[in-house]
Amino acid sequence: SRHLMDPVAGFRRLPPPGPLPESDPVLVARLRDEILRDGPVTYAHFMDVALYDPQRGYYAGESARPGREGDFLTAPETHPIFGHVLARTLSGAWDTMGRPDPFTLVEYAAGSGALALATLDGLRRDGSPLLEALRYCPIEPAERRLDELVQRLDAAGFGAHVTRGPAHPPAVGCVLANELLDALPFHRAELRDGRLREVLVGWDPGGERFVDVAADPTTPALEQRLRDDGVELADGQRAEIRLGDERWIDEAGRSLERGMVLVFDYGHEARELYGPARRGGTLRTYLRHMVASDPYGRVGRQDITAHVDLTALVRAATRAGLTHLGTTRQSDFLVGSGLGELLNAIQGDPATTLADYTAVRSAVIRMLDPVATGGFAVVAFGRDVPAGILPGLAWRLPRR
Repeated sequence: SRHLMDPVAGFRRLPPPGPLPESDPVLVARLRDEILRDGPVTYAHFMDVALYDPQRGYYAGESARPGREGDFLTAPETHPIFGHVLARTLSGAWDTMGRPDPFTLVEYAAGSGALALATLDGLRRDGSPLLEALRYCPIEPAERRLDELVQRLDAAGFGAHVTRGPAHPPAVGCVLANELLDALPFHRAELRDGRLREVLVGWDPGGERFVDVAADPTTPALEQRLRDDGVELADGQRAEIRLGDERWIDEAGRSLERGMVLVFDYGHEARELYGPARRGGTLRTYLRHMVASDPYGRVGRQDITAHVDLTALVRAATRAGLTHLGTTRQSDFLVGSGLGELLNAIQGDPATTLADYTAVRSAVIRMLDPVATGGFAVVAFGRDVPAGILPGLAWRLPRR
């Protein structure tokens, strides 16, 4: 996961595997010219271009992004057992909902399709009747990547279950977002002499580089977000304020007639996110499993993230008409959703080799480790579903 190499968590950086790529010159020139013409831009705009430009942005690139050969490793890429747990979670929820047909699974930032493939395979392995009712709708900003994902699922025998997005709302089913919100564009802010200042992106012609420029906030929504969170920054403290999470949860809520929204990501309640332990903010960049904090390095070639404000997410979901079903740690959710039973079944299967079991056990340890992906947050919302529909929300592992 991206979090595993975060120096805040105490993990060392890996040595560079060969020369690192330079910034995309076209994106740099585009942003530079815009700044020279119109003045400094928000970091949210800079990030939107660097990550999501449809032709040259980071998520439109040809090389692998998530995965062992890419820049970071998410839990679903670690081992298919993550998706198998999700399959059992969805199957149980579907039963509780009265087995609606069709049942639509909308996945935002579907990426390589690793989570979808493991989830559908888990349903097939279990012989779950949900598989016949399931319609999988991947949402992916890069059309080429979406094509590759659909081809991968078709080759695995799941082509008949795939519906190209966006889904036709409202749907009955589940909206899924695994490590999506942390990469949505955010603004950068800093408190100076009792005033909130926004950190904009400028251009230094002499140094031929992007630079920080302090200015009045470009939108009152930044100060309003902190007020709503009940947060007061310390003087000199920097923070990332992501407004797009509110738009995303509103869109997810409107797409759901009945069912659940499941969010897996690294984040904190506002009082912790903006607390004294994070005076410098949580902005991180990822490239080839190395973590850094240079906001202007390798434009279009590296991932950019910041931790999610869970307080604001729950508040926005409530405004969108969703019910907050609960928030827990990913380790608790996985164990409470049957991870242990699946691991025991793999161990007891005569077809499981020592290498197979070693791989899955290693992956499970990482998924449960509280300083790795086990410490991620799982936040669930519902519309017209019972509060106990997800047993994993009620599970608690001993804290350490």
